Amino acid sequence: MDHKFEWLEQRTTTPDGVYRTLRAAILDGTVPPGGQLREAHIAADLGISRSPLREALTKLEEEGLIVKIPFRGAFVVEVSARDVAEIASVRLRVEPYAAELSAGALRGPERPQLMQTVEDLHRATEKNDIPASIDAHLRFHRLFYDLSEHGVLQSLWNGWETKLRLYLSVDHRTYSDDPHQLVVEHERLAAVALEGDTDAFRQELAAHFKSALQAQTEAQQARTSRRA
Repeated sequence: MDHKFEWLEQRTTTPDGVYRTLRAAILDGTVPPGGQLREAHIAADLGISRSPLREALTKLEEEGLIVKIPFRGAFVVEVSARDVAEIASVRLRVEPYAAELSAGALRGPERPQLMQTVEDLHRATEKNDIPASIDAHLRFHRLFYDLSEHGVLQSLWNGWETKLRLYLSVDHRTYSDDPHQLVVEHERLAAVALEGDTDAFRQELAAHFKSALQAQTEAQQARTSRRA
């Protein structure tokens, strides 16, 4: 069944306004991964022409949120639990290094920014605002890569972020069964990062990734079972 699109803010027919409306629908799970964005239906729902809609869809494609298939249309990108588990297994090895490289900046002028992401995550969780929670969650982790001043690490994160955003929009509890526990986990990660304790950061990250990494273990066990 197609979702009926509605304006979520002061109505605007600009491409940017259409983009924000569609992006919100994707990230709050209203249009699920694999779901189709039908131009005719969206244009009719929002009372707009095809021109700003197509510009918005192009921006969503550039961001990696949708894929356009010739003669079929635009679809929300699909991300599997295995994809996220594989990303988590690499992050577990490189993110502590990113935290180590960024420790000086985080203990200095960037400390307020780190703490603000934790506060934003707490506020979004209290309001059950899933898109805002996902934004804060990913901004927190992105800080380590951005402040590492390490080009390869930054490129790795840029390649992961959209996939993580899409997956979390469907299952934000991937990293924690309890949303409030998710805040606690980020508070712990912030604390050990500010202490510069790389080993402790790695241990906290492993606990943070427990559910995501479990999916990879289960997939490996399933492949082994099929070969037996």
